Amino acid sequence: MFKFLKEKLKGALTKISKDVEEEIPDEVVETPKEEKQEVKKKPAPKKKPKKEKKEPEIKEEVEEKEEKQEEKKGFLSKIFKKKEEEQPEEVEEEKKGFFAKLKEKVVTKKISTEKFDKLFWELELALLENNVAVEVVEKIKTDLKEDLVDKPINRAEVSTILHKSLKKSVEALLKTPTEDLVEEIKKKKEKPYVIAFIGVNGSGKTTTIARMTHLLQQKKLTCVLVAADTFRAGAKEQLKEWATKLKVNVIAHDYGADPAAVCYDGIEYGKKQKADVVLIDTAGRQHSNVNLIKQMEKIMRIAKPDKKIFVGESITGNDVVTQAKAFDQSVGIDGIILTKADVDEKGGATISVSYVTGKPILYIGTGQELGDLEPFDPEKIITTLGL
Repeated sequence: MFKFLKEKLKGALTKISKDVEEEIPDEVVETPKEEKQEVKKKPAPKKKPKKEKKEPEIKEEVEEKEEKQEEKKGFLSKIFKKKEEEQPEEVEEEKKGFFAKLKEKVVTKKISTEKFDKLFWELELALLENNVAVEVVEKIKTDLKEDLVDKPINRAEVSTILHKSLKKSVEALLKTPTEDLVEEIKKKKEKPYVIAFIGVNGSGKTTTIARMTHLLQQKKLTCVLVAADTFRAGAKEQLKEWATKLKVNVIAHDYGADPAAVCYDGIEYGKKQKADVVLIDTAGRQHSNVNLIKQMEKIMRIAKPDKKIFVGESITGNDVVTQAKAFDQSVGIDGIILTKADVDEKGGATISVSYVTGKPILYIGTGQELGDLEPFDPEKIITTLGL
């Protein structure tokens, strides 16, 4: 899962880190402290012998000298006290701060906008090659710019800063606010809770409905299925086959019937049976087909679903993002389920679809069994990408 994207991201981040580190010195050479030079002392001149003085004269001289020394001492103490008051207390700290700043200038580097654009090119290619939408690439670029451009970067921290910044950006892309679907269903007082599944042909809607039914049954919720795909041959038979395995009822009409009428009957049946949830399987249609989209709009007016879930294949990359965006603009979607996420080596759709549509990914399909529908966990994606 996301193997290619993980490898590409790792390679791009390593390349950027290396390019930045090459511009920052390997080590700091601090200026050695000045050695004190020994000064040769000149021999003191020989003093001439003084004449011996008498005792009274000596005593007077000693007393006179002591008085002068006291006066001098008092005068000097005043001067030193005044200088101490004027002297800043943080002289030593200032000296340390100066050398610390000098060292910082030597070991750190600021990346300019022009340099960043050149460095980001590697990462941009990695993202685009793995089906990450252009809007998302620009968002990641903007986020990284805020963290890296014109900021002092230490050589030892380049790789860490890059990884942290990218992780923070991807987390923001994935964490679209949403409430737990099971809790929403349980909170609704007037039953049933109606869910409509929409998407293009072959996206896996019918199988996803079966898996969702199984998941809801595990939560002790009762379900009714509605075969509103009256266009594709074999569609209702496929849904009935799943219903038999799951031991639930299916409401279906003949092929060619009005799908909106099937939805109405299915919801009414759900009310009578006091079912907790009604799950509607609609016909797959291309988002570009205007007539089919209008038919879908009619279904939504009649069914008034509590939740409209877009189902798309993760492996189709940018196509699934475009489809989700188009369906949201035409009929509105409330959430997304991505199928075949377990075989998606690129992961671009998973990173992009929520940001582009503003709608949360609710679940992802992770295999071929009924139980292979997992609640979407952004943290798991982050871990998978190695961020």
